[in-house]
Amino acid sequence: MKEKILEKSIVLFEKKGFSETSIQDIVDELSVTKGTFYYYFKSKEELLMDIHLRYINDIVHRQKEIVEDVKKDSKTKLFEVVFMLLSSIKTQGTSARVFYREMRNLSEEHLSQIIPTRDKFFSQLNGIIDEGMGKGEFRNDLRSDMITFAVLGACNWSYQWFNPNGPVPDYEVAEIYLEIFLNGINAE
Repeated sequence: MKEKILEKSIVLFEKKGFSETSIQDIVDELSVTKGTFYYYFKSKEELLMDIHLRYINDIVHRQKEIVEDVKKDSKTKLFEVVFMLLSSIKTQGTSARVFYREMRNLSEEHLSQIIPTRDKFFSQLNGIIDEGMGKGEFRNDLRSDMITFAVLGACNWSYQWFNPNGPVPDYEVAEIYLEIFLNGINAE
């Protein structure tokens, strides 16, 4: 039942927004009582925090596997992280949109549990950029943190527009992104 509450809530939060979705809306969708909801979650915010933790922990874990693969160069790792984020839109797009849009509804206490993991994702991606700079795969005359923010900005915004069932597959979008990140759009 906890999984069903999570799944239904993610859909409702994406559709109506966190603030506009009531606990009654959630339990009505599931045909259960509020008591059932409160058996699994103390509050709607605790539910939102659980959604956030599940999403960010999953992508950090998947990113870590890419980062720790010593057989791959930095360009390959960067591509795989970008592709992982884009391909997860198919399976986790709704969770991602809730994650990015509804974080503002978490209290400082709950944010303090989310932000270190989010920062770890940034740090691991920044590590790929630093590694590539150190090995001469990437330019080293730019700030790696600014490059990391640019990559994350492009990938995270993709959750707003990218249709995994549309005419351009996720792999191709990842290739285009990597080409832009590595070579820009200059014709020379």
